[in-house]
Amino acid sequence: MTGPRDAARPPLAGDRSTFGTWGDLNLLGLWTLYLKEVRRFLKVTMQTLVAPMVTTLMFLAVFVLALGGTERTVAGVPFLQFLAPGLLVMAVVQNAFANTSSSVMIAKMQGNIIDYLMPPLGPGELTCGIVMGGVTRGMLVAGTVWLALLPVAPLLPPHPLALLASLFLASTMLSLLGLIAAIWADKFDQMAGVTNFVITPLSFLSGTFYSLEALPEALHLLALANPFFHAIDTARWAATGHADGPIPAGYATLVVVNVALWLAAWQMLKRGYKLKA
Repeated sequence: MTGPRDAARPPLAGDRSTFGTWGDLNLLGLWTLYLKEVRRFLKVTMQTLVAPMVTTLMFLAVFVLALGGTERTVAGVPFLQFLAPGLLVMAVVQNAFANTSSSVMIAKMQGNIIDYLMPPLGPGELTCGIVMGGVTRGMLVAGTVWLALLPVAPLLPPHPLALLASLFLASTMLSLLGLIAAIWADKFDQMAGVTNFVITPLSFLSGTFYSLEALPEALHLLALANPFFHAIDTARWAATGHADGPIPAGYATLVVVNVALWLAAWQMLKRGYKLKA
């Protein structure tokens, strides 16, 4: 039986139907998960934000010293301006991948993955909260790297909104890939294998340091099939006006890849793949 006292009782925090919800979406739980992911990497800003900036500047210095970057041009673009967008995207994608993969992988290894599974969050909310944490880290890294590059390779993009869209799509893609890899991997060796044999080769063979015009025709076509290339090419076009591939097709490829990865991650979380005993 219920009475006036029961009717006046405030709803429980875990009650999806009455508290912090919007339809079937648990807004409070989603926001809490997102904040948890963001605060996790903000506690170690030297590692998560400052270190990528230093690494990017070291890459830039090596190429300037080794290849005479201040004198060279690539496809009519000064080499430093050509190189900077690629380095920017590479820093973004590596950190977005690291954020989601380390978060879920450490939770699995330490046995506290239950903290993700027990709250009243559906697979879509889990995917969104974890991935948006990685996207936030990627975009913050983009900001710090951009500021660090300004004195040596000023990037004043002619299409700033397009550049933000490229960085957002790239960081979303790698955040999703990091989540999928962490769910699949059973140990850190397997995660290291994904990083060493998938992420790093695709990053370095994506036109970061060179124009596709320098590649043979067969490799040119192969590069166009690399979604990392489209992330860098669209960002380079937005930052400098130069592109090696069709820009509408590049953005379309990134959207399609993100949708496919989102569905894969959602399905794995829905099934509890390698997460539930």
